[in-house]
Amino acid sequence: MTRTLTLLLALAAFFSTAHAQDVQRGSTKVQMCIGCHGIVGYQADFPQVYKVPKIAGQDAKYLASALTAYRSGDRKFPTMRSIAASLSDQDIADIAAYYAQLGKPGETVPATLATPVPDKLRTALATCVSCHGVNFSTPTDGTIPRLAGQYADYLEVALKSYKVEGNPHFGRANPVMGAMAKPLKDDTITQIADYLATLPGEVRTVPQAKFK
Repeated sequence: MTRTLTLLLALAAFFSTAHAQDVQRGSTKVQMCIGCHGIVGYQADFPQVYKVPKIAGQDAKYLASALTAYRSGDRKFPTMRSIAASLSDQDIADIAAYYAQLGKPGETVPATLATPVPDKLRTALATCVSCHGVNFSTPTDGTIPRLAGQYADYLEVALKSYKVEGNPHFGRANPVMGAMAKPLKDDTITQIADYLATLPGEVRTVPQAKFK
């Protein structure tokens, strides 16, 4: 009985830590990420020219869910899809943990908005705070991204991608965000992205050497 109990406890411990995030392991698995996300202002050129997102400082749960979505095809972007397809669940957990803590600032962002929402955007952004937080940097769930301080052109492309249907190379399948984004006009999306980019946030691009 004692041996059986010991074995069960050992198995439970193994399965509970099978995909535990490990920052140190993650630091050895990001060579394919650094070429884009380790260069400040680096630009992608598909489906249009825009800066690749700041990912350092995002929650590990969000980073893991995004990579998993690229791997499954729920997020369609050829470069990220090919990279994510090469990653195991453990790789994703470790990489997410690494970027979540990379270059973390000593101070948190203000709990309230540094700049009030412009009147013309109040209606469009009213429901966003319920998930992304009143300052757009304190999401209610770890799988939801921080938006404050993100590159404006990336935010614009990301929002528009939720409106896309039936494109094999571009788009994002997310019913909640799809419902939010589809009613928005393109010029409103541009204004939202520009506003969110001006807010103080925790996300950033940390320069990294490709070869360590």
